[in-house]
Amino acid sequence: MVLYKGTEKSTSRRTARRPETSAAVRRLSPNPFYGLADPVGGMTSAPPVHRLPDGPMAPATAHRLIHDELMLDGNSRLNLATFVTTWMEPEAGALMTECRDKNMIDKDEYPRTAELERRCTAMLADLWNAPDPDSAVGCSTTGSSEACMLAGMALKRRWAARNRDRYPASARPNLVMGVNVQVCWEKFCTFWEVEPRLVPMEGERFHIDPQAAADLCDENTIGVVAVLGSTFDGSYEPVAEVCAALDALQERTGLDIPVHVDGASGAMVAPFLDEDLVWDFRLPRVCSINTSGHKYGLVYPGVGWALWRSQDALPEELVFRVNYLGGDMPTFALNFSRPGAQVVAQYYTFLRLGREGYQAVQQTSRDVARGLAENIMALGDFRLLTRGDQLPVFALTTAPDVENFDVFDVSRRLREHGWLVPAYTFPPNREDLSVLRVVCRNGFSADLAELLLEDLRSLLPELRRQPHPMSRDTEQPRAFHH
Repeated sequence: MVLYKGTEKSTSRRTARRPETSAAVRRLSPNPFYGLADPVGGMTSAPPVHRLPDGPMAPATAHRLIHDELMLDGNSRLNLATFVTTWMEPEAGALMTECRDKNMIDKDEYPRTAELERRCTAMLADLWNAPDPDSAVGCSTTGSSEACMLAGMALKRRWAARNRDRYPASARPNLVMGVNVQVCWEKFCTFWEVEPRLVPMEGERFHIDPQAAADLCDENTIGVVAVLGSTFDGSYEPVAEVCAALDALQERTGLDIPVHVDGASGAMVAPFLDEDLVWDFRLPRVCSINTSGHKYGLVYPGVGWALWRSQDALPEELVFRVNYLGGDMPTFALNFSRPGAQVVAQYYTFLRLGREGYQAVQQTSRDVARGLAENIMALGDFRLLTRGDQLPVFALTTAPDVENFDVFDVSRRLREHGWLVPAYTFPPNREDLSVLRVVCRNGFSADLAELLLEDLRSLLPELRRQPHPMSRDTEQPRAFHH
């Protein structure tokens, strides 16, 4: 707490250190008990926040200062915006604590951690029906964003190798995808100088159209991205139909366009709940798949996975080998150092749940999503775009006859009750559509869903009495970002 006008930077080091400085300029200790409990320096004044303190403080004091400030964060369990896991069993947390000091890249120093990573990739290859799961080609990553970057790089290198003799080096590659893709694909295209070719939304279609995607392909197309579980509304894109449209394109033109499946969420839902849905390596045109272990893989952030159907799909020149950690270690990653804790937690979850356990967890999340969506629909003020019957996620907007409030008002009022429910506008060509999205994850129980519904019911009467949506009178952003 600063008792004068001005910035912290205007306080000299000497003034900040001297307890006898007048009250007009002195930074008070946030709690006198901190000073009494701190044998190092007495803690008679609050520490600076934009420069290093002059000296140390007791561990308990530093912990309490940071702990108290973090209380102002939102409650992660009530965050219905995020797809990321917010609850794990204590045993998983204990394992992560035991492994947080192990660098995942040091495979020769930590061979058992490396073995657990290899087992996870083999399990995913089997889950996704790879031609030879025991010889799975894949790696762990910090999340799906990195996994998508790696998959995109492999697509670009394969395209360059296929067309080395036919096209000049100046030819600009392109990547075809729906406008609903996660922002990591926009980053990939920017970072690696690839032209993004986006299929827009049309009417009530909120993801890619197979024929429209095929029509955008040409000799410079490195691949098509199909999303199994759209961030915008939770729907699966029709992967098999996309592959069929590309099969027909190859018959007409000879163009052989590979497909990457961004299964950040759906690749850990569909195998357990939608077994008859063909979207994975059973489709010969699918060359790679990614998923987020820290989403419906049920692991704390951050861990992701990237798999290729065969060694041929991953160009050898992208794999680096180094010997300065001991041994001959192959690595394919954008970064080098990261903890092994999340990989160990992924293996724990695979081992702990098995197929039946994952099926039970994901089915419960879907049941909660569908039940909550139906109950919100019954209120009469909203229209559902999706119902939580693919990903346990649904999107809704206000009913056509609702004029007094909009989704931004609902999001703002729910935040007052502790709920974090994002409101945002859709991309082209549906910028006119503003929605709320609810993500139901493991840990968001039927009881919590009922509490959310009660809070929504309680705030609706006041919203209905508004003269018009409050967002008209504010500079409230009309987009949501993770």
